[in-house]
Amino acid sequence: MKLFFLGTSGSVPTKERSLPSFVVKYESELLMFDCGEGTQRQMGLAKLSPARKMKIFISHMHGDHVLGLPGLLQSMALLGRENSLDIYGPRGIRRFVESVNETVRFNPTFPIHIHEIRAGRIVDEKLYQIYSARADHVIPCLGYSFVEKPRPGRFNAKMARRLEVPEGPLWKILQMGKPVKIKGRRIDPNLIVGPPRPGLKVVYATDTRPASRIVALALRADVLIHDSCFDSSLEEKANEDGHSTSAQAARIARKAKVKKLVLTHISARYRDESTLLEEARKIFPSTVVASDLTVIEL
Repeated sequence: MKLFFLGTSGSVPTKERSLPSFVVKYESELLMFDCGEGTQRQMGLAKLSPARKMKIFISHMHGDHVLGLPGLLQSMALLGRENSLDIYGPRGIRRFVESVNETVRFNPTFPIHIHEIRAGRIVDEKLYQIYSARADHVIPCLGYSFVEKPRPGRFNAKMARRLEVPEGPLWKILQMGKPVKIKGRRIDPNLIVGPPRPGLKVVYATDTRPASRIVALALRADVLIHDSCFDSSLEEKANEDGHSTSAQAARIARKAKVKKLVLTHISARYRDESTLLEEARKIFPSTVVASDLTVIEL
């Protein structure tokens, strides 16, 4: 799994930062969270193909999080995309996409399925699930959690050879939890494969004041990507605008017992993010500030 930070600015783009967009590359699929202006260009720089199997999740209906969607859809059509596309978001996302297509006519060459969602489990695939929770912003806004289902236990190759299981497809069958037969003998997977391992968990929570619902969503996540628009001297402004300071994001990470905190949605007023990082690390040491085109591999 790789995490791509395509845009990390807040509200307006800067020379260094594009508008919000974050992608989880999992197996052969792209899971995009928010699609600010310029996202399609950032995808090109990150070498992420718009033709791939993909889902898009929109946090809320503010322009800096959704105005890149029409351009991305048009580029997908111009490039001849055939794979269907699922778009998830709060109430209004359907009307937005349909209205743009009525007036601009990006003429999609592929099926688009739009899902207006509420908090709860919204996707249940073979290998992962996506959950959403209400954030605390000035308009309805959702945080998202990618939860990988438990992975197979570790395979004991030494034991497999001792039990005379030939290397190849039978090893894969055992690792998937199914028994095999060797020369009339039944070999159960628990003899060779360890207990299932917890899957990875990544949480995206942008444009939110500190919220207990986000703490619950992020509980024991491997990575929490959290709104960090301002430093502590602007806490009152952050509260008025429905955002968090870096120190508040760090307290959320500490309460949620996450492994790593990534600060994003950085206000354009900051050319040097050291103040944000220092404030957060005093509370939660395992903190980094995302930059455009940062890639984290899990």
